[in-house]
Amino acid sequence: MSTDTPHHLAPWQVITGGICGLVLTIGLARFAYTPLLPLMQAQAGLSDAAGGGLAAINYLGYMSGALLASWLDDARLRHRIYLAGLVLALLSTVLMGLTTHPLLWALSRYVGGLCGAAGMLFGSGLVLNWLMRAGRRPELGLHFIGLGLGIVVSAVGAMGLSAWRLDWAGHWLGLAATGLLFLLPAWGWRPPVPPTVKPGHGDGAAPSRRWMGLMIACYFCAGWGFVISATFTVAIVERQPLLAGRGPLAWLLVGLAAMPAVFLWDRIARRIGELKALLLAFGLQTLSVVLPALSGSLLAALAGALLYGATFIGIVSLTLALVGRRSPANPGKAMARLTLSYGLAQITAPALAGSMAQASGSYQGALWLTAAVLLVGMGLLAALLKEPEQAQ
Repeated sequence: MSTDTPHHLAPWQVITGGICGLVLTIGLARFAYTPLLPLMQAQAGLSDAAGGGLAAINYLGYMSGALLASWLDDARLRHRIYLAGLVLALLSTVLMGLTTHPLLWALSRYVGGLCGAAGMLFGSGLVLNWLMRAGRRPELGLHFIGLGLGIVVSAVGAMGLSAWRLDWAGHWLGLAATGLLFLLPAWGWRPPVPPTVKPGHGDGAAPSRRWMGLMIACYFCAGWGFVISATFTVAIVERQPLLAGRGPLAWLLVGLAAMPAVFLWDRIARRIGELKALLLAFGLQTLSVVLPALSGSLLAALAGALLYGATFIGIVSLTLALVGRRSPANPGKAMARLTLSYGLAQITAPALAGSMAQASGSYQGALWLTAAVLLVGMGLLAALLKEPEQAQ
């Protein structure tokens, strides 16, 4: 495949290519692990602690990619890293199905995390830059449909492959084959290399250190809430005796709820303000965690999945957009640095949750701890509302 920049792309092609890139780098390289975790535990001997550990390694890879994005300025290199992430997303998915060696699994999960950062930070930045330079509205709502679609693809893929009675390894290889359908448009309709922006370019004052510190701490709490459900939703449902086999359905609902949610949260933010919209999203996500902790019913599990899918994408998009606009000199770097706190939560939370589940035989304790962390995030948002440098 040529790495030369494609020319004369229509807006729908760039958006479609970006969506397909997110399906590859997030939906497969990161999220395919969630619906396949119970199958690996049942057939490949993966323990709760090891399952949480592999998830933590995946998020360590994501954090490494965010760290790279936080200081990398070269536009052409960012473009090449994004392209590498598209290909490695498929290869890391294939590797999971070709081995039972824990170190190779760990390598696959780490590379998958790097690919997630390539798609989420580098790819989204390229799409946003193209939209601005093409005179289009600089919004990523349509682009972020790729996050929900990635979840849907991983869930439907897992359910369809189960109908074919494939084992855990066959599931991984089948999902990788599905990824080929998204690689072609993601590569062919990739955004072109943006021009280099000189340091200091832009107008407006950067947020205060206190404002940014509160936002970073808040986003850490958001990352904790995100990763527990992203990693263990299917496993939590499958642990309920009456819900065995319903886990992929819950994961499918997460993706279906996430796809239109970005547009809804954009509307809410325009009406009540971004920080108040974030506060509402945090509250609803807390409820999504509490519901399966209070009840083992299918209704509670599915309601929690729907609420989680509808809120996590809103928290991510609203937060990154807010911080990017508050740092006009270099919004991409500001987003990446904020993502480091999100990534730190994604490393620590699944490892701790997996250990707690293995010790107790249940995810109840991890769910209540996650709810408490999200409540702390709501307190930080309440403090941000009182800050003079909030975005209106």
